[in-house]
Amino acid sequence: MWARGPPEPRRRCWLRALRRRLPVLGWLPRYSPGWLQLDLIAGVTVGLTVVPQALAYAEVAGLPPQYGLYSSFVGCFVYCFLGTAKDVTLGPTAIMSLLVSSYAFHDPAYAVLLTFLAGCIQLAMGLLHLGFLLDFISCPVIKGFTSAASITISFNQVKNILGLHGIPRQFFLQVYEMLRRIGETRPGDAILGLACLATLAGLRAMKSRLPPAARTEPLATRASYLIVWTCATARNALVVLFAGLVAYCFQLRGSQPLTLTGSIPRGLPPCRLPPFSKAVPNGTVPFGTMVEDMGVGLAVVPLMGLVETVAIAKAFASQNDYRIDPNQELLAMGFANVLGSFFSSYPVTGSFGRTAVNAQTGVCTPAGGLVTGALVLLSLAYLTSLFYYIPKAALAAVIISAVVPMFDAGIFRTLWRVKRLDLVPLCVTFLFCFWEVQYGIVAGVLVSGVLLLYSIARPPLKVSGQGTLLVQPGSSLHFPAIEHLRDVICSRALSAPSPCSIILDCHRISSIDYTVVAGLAELLQELRKHGISLAFCGLQVRGGHAQPQPSRHRAGPACQGKGLHRWAQPSPHQGEPSGRPSQQGHRSHLPCKARMRPPLGSTFSSRRWRLQHPSPAAGRGAGAKAAAPAQAHAALGCPESSEPLAEGNPPALGSPAAVSLPSGPGSPSLAGCGPGRIPTFPQLGGGR
Repeated sequence: MWARGPPEPRRRCWLRALRRRLPVLGWLPRYSPGWLQLDLIAGVTVGLTVVPQALAYAEVAGLPPQYGLYSSFVGCFVYCFLGTAKDVTLGPTAIMSLLVSSYAFHDPAYAVLLTFLAGCIQLAMGLLHLGFLLDFISCPVIKGFTSAASITISFNQVKNILGLHGIPRQFFLQVYEMLRRIGETRPGDAILGLACLATLAGLRAMKSRLPPAARTEPLATRASYLIVWTCATARNALVVLFAGLVAYCFQLRGSQPLTLTGSIPRGLPPCRLPPFSKAVPNGTVPFGTMVEDMGVGLAVVPLMGLVETVAIAKAFASQNDYRIDPNQELLAMGFANVLGSFFSSYPVTGSFGRTAVNAQTGVCTPAGGLVTGALVLLSLAYLTSLFYYIPKAALAAVIISAVVPMFDAGIFRTLWRVKRLDLVPLCVTFLFCFWEVQYGIVAGVLVSGVLLLYSIARPPLKVSGQGTLLVQPGSSLHFPAIEHLRDVICSRALSAPSPCSIILDCHRISSIDYTVVAGLAELLQELRKHGISLAFCGLQVRGGHAQPQPSRHRAGPACQGKGLHRWAQPSPHQGEPSGRPSQQGHRSHLPCKARMRPPLGSTFSSRRWRLQHPSPAAGRGAGAKAAAPAQAHAALGCPESSEPLAEGNPPALGSPAAVSLPSGPGSPSLAGCGPGRIPTFPQLGGGR
């Protein structure tokens, strides 16, 4: 019988995998009463912020107010067990609410189904480790989207501050209708909304300028600091509470000049499956039709949710000196949305504002989310009757105050200084989002992709030299770039007054594909017809920089090269090789025409090249160090001077032509140069 191995290593691996999938197991054994106190304070503070924001963001999403609260507690509970960032809080946000309004058509059934499908996509991405797909949404696209969203969301709430009804959803129609109906403004809503905006702006400015109180300060000073800081942090809740009291007072007097939120169903949402069909007066909308109606939203919503959450988590992890696991964040987001869809939630993501509040209150673990979620549940159970008196103008002021800082005016100036081409996807996304949000995101991603593909198809090429052309690609070569490389080399080489030699500097080429290898083979044959030689310099062999290796000698002066790592290099006993560029700027010479056997086949690695090499005994003796450059050239099989080649008359293979390297600090050295041989696929990093 086979002896069974010890089970301890297997158990250890299983526990390690479990801790990786359940991060709560990493910090729960070390939980302390001090952490509990700070988590309670942070959870209550964030809860006072999320309740009014949830009611307001439901308005942005085009859903009844209770759906904002339904979306605010499941994510808090799930992230406590699966999240890797202690500061992040999940819930409804302005960006996600705007996307839901575009793809859910103001219908709760579509919104809940979108939550379920988006969560499934996020779960699949996390399990398949597809987090790298988020990297294809560039920073200019995100900045253009968030800046445009801040404007569109703000204008969408102006109608509530003015007390106007029946305003269309499209941005340009909104602006037109509000300007046309400005005379219908309700004074009560306008005065209250502007007062709430001014109060929120003042409290925000007060908090940013509030100096921290030291422990050595008197008790009264520290108490006053705590009061001011609490009021500034919970400013949304205070403003909504004050506005609700004003509306309630008007209601008691029998007159109501304000537009109120209205009644909200009391109690917790029922736990049930997401709606996979929708009943309509004429029949039923099947699942396939609902998915078709949401269209590209099934890709935009999960991706934008992940981008927002991972970006926030990385920012606060860097600020507070801890690390996150992006793939685990994908799983946490996916589980939060899938489970949230069973409680009538619309898609949630990380909130930057609430995460900042969480971090500033000193949260220690994700357990603070449990307190926040509990407060939301208490609000649904006992406070929904009080939400009736909250004016819509106050909620609009909360939204505008939250989204205005999202507009980044400095990004335009920054991109103008750094790279002006990045302004193209930024402006395309920014402008298209005013038409429709989904068009703006898709257009921005497409433009960014086109610019990325263009940079691959047209890599930077530096061509220098006169008698000898030195071609230096600035990046790796892929199949879209080979035609451009051939055109540049052929146009420069064939336009020269006499046939020249070409050196392809491969120092910066770390990857190559088969199409490029085939194109280089065709280029070599085309250049040979015109008597032009081609050499490769600085090749990287299987990911490492190739080093010169000595050639093995057979009987006779010629040796057989086994690959591009057999470099043309004089014997070390011949003194300083003439192929190295001198510091005085003299021109140096490198033999770049090789003896070639007839090809053994179409495979590049099967070809054998014969390179004329000096005898091992050449240059030995007491006077070897004083050998003249002419002797070194003779040992290399090159003529003493570099004679131009006659057009249409290539030299014989037995008489290699001398090639002059361009002088200067940017010229490559002789080490790492191989003449007249196409690199094989793995030698240039292919297949990686």
